[in-house]
Amino acid sequence: MNTHRPKMELGIKAEKLAKQYLEQQGLVMLTRNFHCRGGEIDLIMQQEKNLVFVEVRYRKNTAFGSPAETVTKTKQQKIITAANYYLTSCGQHDMSCRFDVVAITGQHPAEIEWITDAFQMDTFR
Repeated sequence: MNTHRPKMELGIKAEKLAKQYLEQQGLVMLTRNFHCRGGEIDLIMQQEKNLVFVEVRYRKNTAFGSPAETVTKTKQQKIITAANYYLTSCGQHDMSCRFDVVAITGQHPAEIEWITDAFQMDTFR
């Protein structure tokens, strides 16, 4: 029996919910689940002239901390690595960008926290 399947399904649902929420806020979806050797980005969206790299985190409850707290420095570095690769491969290295976190807690209804500019690329340079 595959115990990862329910977790994957929850992750997919959380990403869909985050995508819908951000689209309602005026962002436009560009790419989902962008992978490269050094990392992955859940959602890449655009808000006006800004590229927005979004990490989606889900937790059933906050008994062990908020979902946003799980975006560690190591995870941030992997997202930044993937973002640099994306920017270079798409020829958009001079485009303004930011890193957001969408933290989702619970279900029916889920609580959504959108943290804009959750971390910066400069932190790791």
